[in-house]
This record gives sequence, structure tokens and C-alpha cells, in this order.
Amino acid sequence: MAKKKKVEPLTGAALLQKVKTLDTFSKEQKAKACGYYTVTKGGVERVSMMQFLNALLAADGIELDGKAATDGRAGRSASYRLSVQANGNLLIGIAYTKQMALKPGDEFELVLGRKHIQLKQLDPVE
Repeated sequence: MAKKKKVEPLTGAALLQKVKTLDTFSKEQKAKACGYYTVTKGGVERVSMMQFLNALLAADGIELDGKAATDGRAGRSASYRLSVQANGNLLIGIAYTKQMALKPGDEFELVLGRKHIQLKQLDPVE
């Protein structure tokens, strides 16, 4: 019995085009036709639906991992948790100030609650 050559799964525009031509097929049939399946040692074909659906999303430009395009500089993402430093200061990092579009000199009012601290941005003085 001749071994079947492994077909590389389609990606990108080729994947989208192929799926459009298979409109009468089931999801599993589309995945298999686009190369998203494996053959077990017993000869059973298993469709890789998750890989197929992820490839479709990627081909359509949808990113579910939250990995946004960056300006090439790696850094930590905002965790929305802060720690008091050894000198007693509470440092608010650049990830937060960029997200809020803050500029040097912006002023805040510190409001202490029972279980929270709130920063209220003051209107700029003109």
C-alpha cells in the first residue's frame, strides 16, 4: 500500500478562496479539503478543527490572542496592579499613562476610599 503524501494546509488568501468554493461542504469536510487533518497509525483520518478555525481567523485578520502590533519595542503589558516601592512611592507606569493619553504636568486629585484609591484627573489650567 502506497503512503499518501502529507499535504501542507492552506493559509492566508488561498485558504479563504478555497473555503468560498466549498460552500456546500460541512465544516469538517472544508477543513479536510484545506489540509487540516492527520492520519493516525491505525489509518484513521482526524480533522484538526481548531487549527482550521484559527487559520481562518488569522487569514481574515482577526487576532484572538490579544497580540497587537507594536512599534518594535518589547515591554510589559499593563496588569492593572501596582506595588508600593521600598521608598513608599506608588509608581504608575508608562503603559497606563499612554493608555490614558497623559502628558507631563497633568494633575490628579487622590481620593481615598474604604477599600480603594481613586485618581481623578483635574481639568487643565489655561
